[in-house]
Amino acid sequence: MKTKRKTKQLKQFLLSAILILSVSVQVYGQNKTSGKPNIIFILTDDLSYYATGFNGNKEIKTPNLDRLADMGIVFDNYYNTTAICMASRAQIMTGMYEYKTGCNFMHGSLGKNKFEKSYPMLLKKAGYEVSFAGKFGFPVTPQPVSSSNENSYDKLPVNDFDVWRGGVGQTFYETAKNKYMKDYAVKYPHSSRAYGAWAVDYLKSKKNSKKPFCMSISFKAPHMPLTPDPMFDDVYKNAKFSYPENYGPENAQHLAEQARNGRQYLTLYYKFGFYPEKYQNTLSKYYQLIYGMDYAVGMILDALKETGLDKNTIIIFTSDNGSFLGSHGMAGKVLPYEEGAKAPFIIYDPNNKNMGKKLRSDALISNVDVAPTILSFAGCRIPSNMDGKSILPVINNPTAEIREFLPLMNMWGTAPTHALAIVTKDYKYIYWPYEGYGMKATEELFSLKEDPYELKEIIGEKDKEVILKKMRTFYDEQVETIKKEGVDYNRYGWYKVFYDRHIPWSEKEPLIMKPAINDYQRELKRSKEIRSKIFND
Repeated sequence: MKTKRKTKQLKQFLLSAILILSVSVQVYGQNKTSGKPNIIFILTDDLSYYATGFNGNKEIKTPNLDRLADMGIVFDNYYNTTAICMASRAQIMTGMYEYKTGCNFMHGSLGKNKFEKSYPMLLKKAGYEVSFAGKFGFPVTPQPVSSSNENSYDKLPVNDFDVWRGGVGQTFYETAKNKYMKDYAVKYPHSSRAYGAWAVDYLKSKKNSKKPFCMSISFKAPHMPLTPDPMFDDVYKNAKFSYPENYGPENAQHLAEQARNGRQYLTLYYKFGFYPEKYQNTLSKYYQLIYGMDYAVGMILDALKETGLDKNTIIIFTSDNGSFLGSHGMAGKVLPYEEGAKAPFIIYDPNNKNMGKKLRSDALISNVDVAPTILSFAGCRIPSNMDGKSILPVINNPTAEIREFLPLMNMWGTAPTHALAIVTKDYKYIYWPYEGYGMKATEELFSLKEDPYELKEIIGEKDKEVILKKMRTFYDEQVETIKKEGVDYNRYGWYKVFYDRHIPWSEKEPLIMKPAINDYQRELKRSKEIRSKIFND
């Protein structure tokens, strides 16, 4: 009797084990044998922090991003430490600040040795299948190539990925013009839906794969030119949009003169159509581009559920920088003010207990944290060269912090606009070193909690003296780090002098980049013409 009972118990145990294993395969997919999650990284281009429903905009329609936000955790203090696509994308992949990647427009390419330590390449070595689609955004060359233009822009790591659907340069909204996406052009003529369709096909092909994957998909939307998908022409038909609280050039007069001597101020404001007479039409097209991208995100979410991969696939969503959209009389990005540097950020991890609770975190995080976070999810070691930190501690505890401050920098464009800033959760300090053309080196301090639109510069207020001293200390610490760790090639060495608050302009001026001076002279002429019409300068 005892033998029969034991045999029966053994059978029940085996049946239970088989059932559990079966459920496990259904829930996690075959790649669970590796014990590693799948990872999807979704990047947009020039997406404003305020241009999403989940961040409080009630005039925009982003149903699928809102769905993802409800599923995961939203981060309210995510910054791109360099707010321009080429530099930011190199930072996202390598986890390093720009002064260590040596990569940006007017500077040069990313060296192959540094790309080998990017998150896709490290995941590939760890057994992941790595795929890429969309705008890659920066050249990778055997050795860093210095350039004031994009003469090495087509040098892309096509063969380093297991699956490549990326594009050269800025890529195109017309799918047919993107070399590696042409086969989707007939059914999906606009690239946003084409990338979504490719992602669906890719996910379906991974349904029974034993290998974990990392899919990086980079939308061109909503970057200029504003060419939205005609499929969504009725979404914002006859809609009227509110103006930002800091809209227009009248809300820039308190800003440093250096900030108003680049193309972001007035030049692009008029060129891109963010002045009052064009604002409604321009914003409608910008929002429509976002809607098309959001639609593609919905395609991805639906495909994950359909394939069963949603149970073991982590999703990270963000943008390579923000967009001014007329704030302070500006358009574009680049400058370290909130609209340029801040971006939306969502993480969804289906196996984390904090998911589905509509949680938000105000922890200070950045684009250099993306790579180490992805590596942490995959169980990979974070290389010592990375400046970023894994935000897993914050995902596990949304009230946690991983740093006290972040540097924000601009090393591109006209000479006056090159700046270094320090941002904390409560304050932002910006130092503008340029002193040519009668300007003087300028400091700015903003209270982000009290003044999120940066409408009031508070240096000189007695109750902020302690804060100012602290922010200057952070700044000087960051400059010393740049001196120790920054590269000297690709025209980066001179920032070690330029950003130092304690070195006189007479020692800085001879070292300034010639392209930055030439660009400034052209922009100054344009800016003066526009400003004379508006302000009668």
